[in-house]
Amino acid sequence: MRGRVVIAAAGWLLASSAIADPNDYVYTPDVTYGEREIDFKYGVAGKDHEPTAQATSLGFGYGAKDWWFTEFYVKGARDGAQSTFDAVEFENKFRLTETGKYPVDLGLIVEFELPHDRSEGNELRFGPLLQGELGRWQLNFNPLLTNISRSASSNGTYFGYQWQVKYRWQESLEFGAQGFGETGRWDHWLPSDEQSHRFGPALFGRHGLGGGQAIVWNAGVLFGVTQGAYDWNFRLQAEYEF
Repeated sequence: MRGRVVIAAAGWLLASSAIADPNDYVYTPDVTYGEREIDFKYGVAGKDHEPTAQATSLGFGYGAKDWWFTEFYVKGARDGAQSTFDAVEFENKFRLTETGKYPVDLGLIVEFELPHDRSEGNELRFGPLLQGELGRWQLNFNPLLTNISRSASSNGTYFGYQWQVKYRWQESLEFGAQGFGETGRWDHWLPSDEQSHRFGPALFGRHGLGGGQAIVWNAGVLFGVTQGAYDWNFRLQAEYEF
């Protein structure tokens, strides 16, 4: 859970800010009607002289319409030596334009997270999903807002972003880079050195199993470029589509 990985005593982030989970991933606007998937995500991140933070989630998703994909997650977290059931999450992705019809494909993400520790507050995350193609390159950028309510200390709306660049080398292996950032409250950003910005190389792949089934995965190693970010972060996502 985002609130659990905030370490105010170390000056990592102000207590009122939100930081993404170590297993956060880049949303894309693609939707396939009738597709089902089992989705596993894992992430681990650390900062000098602080316990590592780990996060996992397991979800089931379904393409309910050719423009709507819905998914339910169960999430866990580990901070230092303590492991906990962290939250449940309900995610909905909407495709707003026909894929490839315009220079930029447009989607919308809306997800709601209900934490096990009620003092951390409910989270509502939403924002547009932008995707473009340039030859064999795929480019993604997602500006996002996260509203935290009923929290003991961090109520408010926070701004963050995701980006991704991917070169379509071959279906089984593609490569590129990913980045994530959080700037603080949407209307009152933190000082630049207290914001969280991190990026690094990423790999992607898809292995068809026949009969409309496939294993799709991506992984990245991210490095913090500001004092408010993790020093390092490894993240992995693997999906079984059927």
